[in-house]
Amino acid sequence: MNERGPRKRIEQWQEYLSMHPASAVGHFNLALAYTDLGLVGRAEELYRKALELDDSLVEAWVNLGGVLLLKWDFAGCLKANQEAVARQDDCVLAHYNMGQAYLYLGDAEGVVRCYRRVLELEPRHPAGHYYLAVGLLATGHVDQARRAAATAIKLGHRPSPEFLRSLEKASQEPRSGGGVPVLEIGG
Repeated sequence: MNERGPRKRIEQWQEYLSMHPASAVGHFNLALAYTDLGLVGRAEELYRKALELDDSLVEAWVNLGGVLLLKWDFAGCLKANQEAVARQDDCVLAHYNMGQAYLYLGDAEGVVRCYRRVLELEPRHPAGHYYLAVGLLATGHVDQARRAAATAIKLGHRPSPEFLRSLEKASQEPRSGGGVPVLEIGG
């Protein structure tokens, strides 16, 4: 999207909010326009304002979590998306974002839990299968990780070379009962 689109939306929503300052939806839409421009600090403020006005806005919780993820605030991302899931448990993006937060926090079991839920909701989610594979490998479930990775590839996801090397290495090692001490992020 060119910059003119979000900038025009910013002007429109600012004008709208000048007439309707208590509109949670107005703050949300203004935050969304700032998000589109990559201005995540301002977007965060506006998502928080939208939630202050109406904490039932699931989309605002999810997007707040997304901007916090972009700011490397993984605990904040996790908390915001947990709020979203508490209000709407079938929100795929909230579970996906929580999985990303768990990945960066080094919680492999959390990663597996979140991506299993993503796949319950959307069975053909390529990245969901990939990150499930990452979590399964890290928890020592090598055969399941291999199957999840194969499904991700079949659905068009391109695993990182590092992950594929880790999976291959784990497949060749004798089973010790413990997990592979790696959480791979890219891909």
